[in-house]
Amino acid sequence: MLPIIFSLAWPTMLEQLMQTAVQYMDTGMVGVLGTRATAAVGATSTVNWLIGSTISAISVGFLAYISQSMGAGKKQQAKKASAQAVITVLIVGILFTILTIGLSSKVPVWMQVDPSIQRLASSYFLILYSPMLFRTANIIFGTVLRAVGDTKTPMQVGVAFNVINIVLNYFLIYSTRTVSIGGKNVLIPGAGWGVQGAAAASAIAYTIGGIAITVKLWKHPDISPKGQSFKLDKAVLKPCLKVAVPNMFQRFATSLGYVAFASMINSLGETATAAHTIANTVESAFYIPGWGMQTAAATLAGNALGANDNKKLSGLARAIMPLEIGLMVVSGGLLFIFAPVLIRLFSSDDQIISLGSTVLRMVAVSEPFYGVPIVIEGMMQGVGKTVTPFVFNVVGMWGVRILGTFVCIHMLGMGLISAWGCMIGHNLLLFILFAGHYLSGKWNPMTSAHR
Repeated sequence: MLPIIFSLAWPTMLEQLMQTAVQYMDTGMVGVLGTRATAAVGATSTVNWLIGSTISAISVGFLAYISQSMGAGKKQQAKKASAQAVITVLIVGILFTILTIGLSSKVPVWMQVDPSIQRLASSYFLILYSPMLFRTANIIFGTVLRAVGDTKTPMQVGVAFNVINIVLNYFLIYSTRTVSIGGKNVLIPGAGWGVQGAAAASAIAYTIGGIAITVKLWKHPDISPKGQSFKLDKAVLKPCLKVAVPNMFQRFATSLGYVAFASMINSLGETATAAHTIANTVESAFYIPGWGMQTAAATLAGNALGANDNKKLSGLARAIMPLEIGLMVVSGGLLFIFAPVLIRLFSSDDQIISLGSTVLRMVAVSEPFYGVPIVIEGMMQGVGKTVTPFVFNVVGMWGVRILGTFVCIHMLGMGLISAWGCMIGHNLLLFILFAGHYLSGKWNPMTSAHR
């Protein structure tokens, strides 16, 4: 089982690593422009999670349906679902384009962004979300490919997207300047667009990535929608939506919680916002093992259920759980040790370095606990059980993180450290709830008690 898990997980890990590396470089390149620029970019970043996670939730329905179809040997059924994914991308992509462009001026106000940077944050948001159709294609088509065990193609497209983003950043953020290379002065042209340049670079890269993943899906030997009907098919969409809708509500509710969380932090001022943004960016790299294992868990669990192979499904759980915990112990340890060094990559402000290092070391201790629910939720997505994770995540987000942060910041007058303490409490509650559900066996639809 381990070689199969790694063959599915490592491309996703590499893809996530590249995305995180670009986040690091984006934050660092914008950070050169000052705390104001960093705050403007980071102030609406949680809305990015809200939008991205809602679209990802829709794709989970296709993941469960296609992986189970492939496990049952019903390849034609999987291809029908691929065609339905194309229709979904068009509908969802156009809808989110209209929403994000229409609300771009209001989002920074809702996020309680400092009035001095609201216009800058709004401009960044508008440019970044203009190519929503292509971003939607990237998310949903990437999941469709992973559902048939092809994690390498989304990785390749993701790497290309990130390289393009970095190169364009370099030319669009900064003005024309002279750089010394090998002892020679070289004139490097630049647009000098600053924060808007970073947004434009990402928007162009998203567009290219969306086109590339669409072409890859169309030519794929196992899951190409070519030749399929592109009319809405209730027989395919109904089971997909049965899985996707609870997951969509879960991700929307939790991401809305992230927005509320960030909004309360933004109210603490530029320093807290910048420290929070940088710490979030740094921390994201240390979740990579978890997300890679979640992809493998979802695909293999769906395959096992489709093949009606309970032994394979149970074996997957026994193999992946200790592996995930071990990886997250290592990543948490590294985060704790190198927290100050990593914060200094993005800021030279002593206050930001001190505050960011403190919250990172706090959350590093909870990394192994957070890895467990990530993997269990992946297996539950694969077998089509998304209602229970919805309940667990909403209770944890709103009952612990948001309520706790509101009390700490608005009633007790505490700061960023207390907010991250509430976030850790949220992570620990998820560990308890998911671990208990896993040990009860209720996550597995093939156990005798649930046939």
